[in-house]
Amino acid sequence: ADFDAKKKRKVAEIYRALNSDPIDVAVLRRMAISEGGLLTDEIRCKVWPKLLSVNTDDLPPLPGKELREDSKDYQQVLLDVRRSLRRFPPGMPDDQREGLQEELIDIILHVLKRNPQLHYYQGYHDIVVTFLLVVGSRLATALVEKLSTHHLRDFMDPTMDNTKHILNYLMPIIDQVNPEVHDFMQSAEVGTIFALSWLITWFGHVLSDFRHVVRLYDFFLACHPLMPIYFAAVIVLHREQEVLDCECDMASVHHLLSQIPQDLPYESLISKAGDLFVQFPPSELAKEAAQAERTAASTFKDFELASVQQRPDTVLRQRLRERLRGEERLRGEERTKSILTKPRTNRFVKLAVMGLTVALGAAALAVVKSALEWAPKFELQIFP
Repeated sequence: ADFDAKKKRKVAEIYRALNSDPIDVAVLRRMAISEGGLLTDEIRCKVWPKLLSVNTDDLPPLPGKELREDSKDYQQVLLDVRRSLRRFPPGMPDDQREGLQEELIDIILHVLKRNPQLHYYQGYHDIVVTFLLVVGSRLATALVEKLSTHHLRDFMDPTMDNTKHILNYLMPIIDQVNPEVHDFMQSAEVGTIFALSWLITWFGHVLSDFRHVVRLYDFFLACHPLMPIYFAAVIVLHREQEVLDCECDMASVHHLLSQIPQDLPYESLISKAGDLFVQFPPSELAKEAAQAERTAASTFKDFELASVQQRPDTVLRQRLRERLRGEERLRGEERTKSILTKPRTNRFVKLAVMGLTVALGAAALAVVKSALEWAPKFELQIFP
């Protein structure tokens, strides 16, 4: 009964924000971030366009089939969409799903045709299908186009440089919260490639329950474009014990982290990601992320090598563990000192001054503020 009452209050607040003049986008952002997100697809159809500043009175016409004839991306898009069976609700009749897959191809080709500066990447269709299933073809086309030229812009460059740069924020965030996990991952030389598919599909490719996917989309649409990398960090941090219990080699840690658990405590993780964004904003992590550039370039090569080489044998692993244990003892005291002296206190004070705690649902007000500050600068690339 209490849950139903809370839900009714939230729905009423969302509709009040939608009906106010002008529309109260700050409240809509807060509703999208806070517990439960936007609750229903009917509400998402109304709120998602507002979060992306899309005018629903002036939607483009539905894309036509003629786009397929002269698109350099058509064959790749077709292959990816054909492989996307599991992204559709189980039990959906084949003819209905096939119709949606045709619409999916048309939306993608339409956005690429209208924005020749954008380059298709594998995984893009995982984002587009989420919008198609929630809001339908015509509105999805407008929302995906806006999203592609803003939040997803860096993934759609001719090279992966900007995508790798965004991935470079992952380790500094983990280091701020849990230096032990950070150091273990560094020792294992696992890199950040395990989080690539999470980032470029907004987790749509790796989560099997559609409800969890749209809940995350509510959150990401209401936030700064770098929020997905903060969410990736809190997933790793949530699995701290599993990571530290793993063999300290690249293949083992990569295998563990790339298998994402399906029973994650989503609301709690969303809340933590919001808090981390407030405590350690991108501007404070940018220097460390830039320093990681020299290793990021080799990450893909390392991954390819690891996949063709055998895992280290038992003796090597044992030696590595012994070495790590020795280093751990030597660094124990240093570690404690560095954790205590890391400049974190001021961030917690800042949170307290703002009257924000984890309980406030993703430090929603501060995250909203950052999203609103960012929104008017839509035409700027995140990483020029």
